[in-house]
Amino acid sequence: MLDKKYLAPHALAHWAEATPDATAIEHVDGQSVTFATLLEESLLFAGALARVGVGQGTHIATMLPNFFDSHRTLLGIGWLRGVEVPLNNAYTGRMLQHALVTADVTIVVTTAEFAERLVNIASALPLLETVVVIDGPATVGLPLRVIGRDEFLDGATPATGLEGPSYHDTASLLFTSGTTGPSKAVVTPWAVVHQFWSFPPEDFIEPGEGLFCALPLFHNSGRAAFNFTLVRGGRLIIRDKFSATHVWDDVRKTNATVLALVGPLTSLVYSAEPTDRDADNPVHTVVCGPMIPEIEDFKQRFGVEIMTCYGQTESGIPLATDQDHGPWANCGKPRKDYPWTEVRVVNQFDEPVGPGVVGELVVRSAEPWSLNMGYYKMPSETAAAWRNGWFHTGDGFTYDEEGWYYFVDRMRDTIRRRGENISSYEVEVMVGEHPGVIECAAIGVAGDHGDDECLAFVIARDPANFDPAELIGFLASRMPHYMIPRYIEVVDGDLPRNETSMRVRKFELRSRGLSERSWDRQAAGVSL
Repeated sequence: MLDKKYLAPHALAHWAEATPDATAIEHVDGQSVTFATLLEESLLFAGALARVGVGQGTHIATMLPNFFDSHRTLLGIGWLRGVEVPLNNAYTGRMLQHALVTADVTIVVTTAEFAERLVNIASALPLLETVVVIDGPATVGLPLRVIGRDEFLDGATPATGLEGPSYHDTASLLFTSGTTGPSKAVVTPWAVVHQFWSFPPEDFIEPGEGLFCALPLFHNSGRAAFNFTLVRGGRLIIRDKFSATHVWDDVRKTNATVLALVGPLTSLVYSAEPTDRDADNPVHTVVCGPMIPEIEDFKQRFGVEIMTCYGQTESGIPLATDQDHGPWANCGKPRKDYPWTEVRVVNQFDEPVGPGVVGELVVRSAEPWSLNMGYYKMPSETAAAWRNGWFHTGDGFTYDEEGWYYFVDRMRDTIRRRGENISSYEVEVMVGEHPGVIECAAIGVAGDHGDDECLAFVIARDPANFDPAELIGFLASRMPHYMIPRYIEVVDGDLPRNETSMRVRKFELRSRGLSERSWDRQAAGVSL
């Protein structure tokens, strides 16, 4: 059984008593909040949230920038044992509607900027009752209860006598990309929030030391990093948005000892022009995933150690390294002192395969509640993912004789770009809504920094006069910016298909990749 001290609200209460004046969260612009103040504010938010209807099991969506109110809201919902539905700030239109309806959201906490996106879809949200505009007055015209910041907080008092979350309580419903259908809501217990960042050793960060993590709270990585620093009594250092240009100035200014990078961020930092000051920084370890081929030069250039890991929203972190990170391409090992998960590489019949053989990575829980509890309201998809008692990641892996695990390819039809999972299905549906498109097939192709870019193959009604730039303009207001394809290719004739089911053979498109016919919006200078 996981002790409550490993869960953010309870960890905060401990450090508010032990070191009340120490900094809990710090922004690179100089703002900060102490443990004692953050505890008081989180209980105030809990009291205010309770007044608008949040209680145990309430589904409350948040659509917030990376600022302190996001952390106050997370903690307030946690104290009340509500279920947070953190929404990607890029969601708009039908994707936003799908998330709110799928997750049975009754209350939304957001800002005026994002609340505007609810106006055109409000009539399609039958369960939504209340919108809290946390950054100002309730000026958004919506046909439901809208509460501004003053009304939300005026007269509210810090909640008292709250039990707070247990490890088996649901912390959040986190949306992840669908592969053959719309995005799914992953039921995430509090134990997973702790599990995600529990692999670093005890002396990795001491009380008062800073962890720089500019990842937002609508990602498990950002949420878990916040939980981790509260558990360890450290400082979470945040920024509105990660900047590879300013990252070393940020860590110097805040004296961060650990830097968290995910996806292509390591490559972006490394690609910056070297300077004489690169190694003049307080960071002792960079936690990244995946490592880049130049990782040894990265370490020497910046004077840091490296730890890496592999994870998903559903699985947390089943593979990780310590500072002895092994060969550059690996994703870690199943560590003997790491109790949460067990892993295997298996064939199509879920039978384990030997070293060097490509198979699917599957994960199961060695401790209760340390993996996802399924996909919300999707029993068939949950059963398929959890067949034979193991969660199927959809990722192809091998492992070597020394026990290092290596990512090979995505077996699921998912595209990974800028740290976001993109559903090819959702790209294809939205591109297919363009009046000039008959059909679309979307795949991922190698990007510049180790992640994917989206390539959309299009069957056009009038190929000779089809304008890719016009398609991009059509998509810009209909889908999150990170999902919009970088490459468009109008195909001659038909797409390659399975002769029996007529489904598109994506593996053939992936092996083909980019060609001289692939239009590149970046090269064409088309902005979003």
